Amino acid sequence: MHDTPLTAEQVPQVLGEKSARLFGQVARIYKAPGRVNLIGEHTDYNDGFVMPAAVGFYTWVAVTARSDRKLIVRSENFNEQVEFLLDPLPANRRHHWSDYVIGVAKMLIESGVQLTGAHILLYGDVPQGAGLSSSASLEVAVCSALLGLARYKLGSRDVALLCQRAENEFVGARCGIMDQFVSSHGRRDRALLLDCRSLEYRLLPLPHDVRLVICNTMVRHNMAHGEYNQRRAQCEEGVHLLAQRLPSVRALRDVTESDFATVSQTLPETVRRRCRHVIGENARVVRAGSALEHGDLVEFGRLMHESHDSLRQDFAVSCHELDLMVELSRNIRGVYGSRMTGGGFGGCTVNLVQKDCVDNFVTTVGREYEKATGIKPEIYVCFAADGACEATA
Repeated sequence: MHDTPLTAEQVPQVLGEKSARLFGQVARIYKAPGRVNLIGEHTDYNDGFVMPAAVGFYTWVAVTARSDRKLIVRSENFNEQVEFLLDPLPANRRHHWSDYVIGVAKMLIESGVQLTGAHILLYGDVPQGAGLSSSASLEVAVCSALLGLARYKLGSRDVALLCQRAENEFVGARCGIMDQFVSSHGRRDRALLLDCRSLEYRLLPLPHDVRLVICNTMVRHNMAHGEYNQRRAQCEEGVHLLAQRLPSVRALRDVTESDFATVSQTLPETVRRRCRHVIGENARVVRAGSALEHGDLVEFGRLMHESHDSLRQDFAVSCHELDLMVELSRNIRGVYGSRMTGGGFGGCTVNLVQKDCVDNFVTTVGREYEKATGIKPEIYVCFAADGACEATA
């Protein structure tokens, strides 16, 4: 769409002008952010607690109405256009970026929303493959745009659930609710502590003198998908075995640390370690929420470090590059905490850094990581951002 990267302030105007040239109408423009998870990894699908923040990378959608029942969708990032009819929508996914759009449209129609034909122009600056949830950002932005065009109101909670269904049932990814929820509910300078069972949440203050710094290892090991499914299966096995001793247990979220200490020896070693991570991680998220509410960033950082160590040792989803990035970060002045974020086996670390130490952090981590691995990392300095909304040109 543009030879040089656009700022968030420039995108609405440039995207609107491009839409007008292509489709001859003034577009409405919507945006939805990506996210980073500060603490609470592999707890979402165990009915547990997570603490993500929306970040200032977005998917943008320019949408205009058509008089027929056709959706014409163009991605500026892929320089590609697809067309499909609303009656009927494609029945099966194609393993293509358009699956996310079709999935959202399909779930809206199934929910009773009377969609109209539309021109949809997409542009995103959420880093691809970095674990910052570009897919949820796309889903929530498209959902917001189609709802706006249809003049249909749907609450943020329902938007998140609908977009999760689109990814689970049409795209075929067994994601939890965290990504879509924070993309629709995020707030500037706030982390979001979410109960993935009840969907109750609290917005917690992030001090103005700290930054979220995300370090992309630029590595994604091929085992990630299969190992993720295996971890889910091991957690489910743990629930089944624990419920035999603790009948009230429906998910690992229901097991306290003290209960686990009493019965954990009955579990197979690997299953016990997986369960120990999830149960301890849930407790860490709750403690981290209290630490943020009291402005105790030292305690918050300590819990981030414990989280990474547990993910490395008990859940076994880290890798050499992630561990190296965390080790480098922990030794730099002004870093409160550092941990891997996302599913694991590569991807990113998230770091809580004093604002006046960020430049040194970026320089030092980038230099030392490249020296050790031969890989030049991407490092993103972020702020906690607002969730999905209509944008103005």
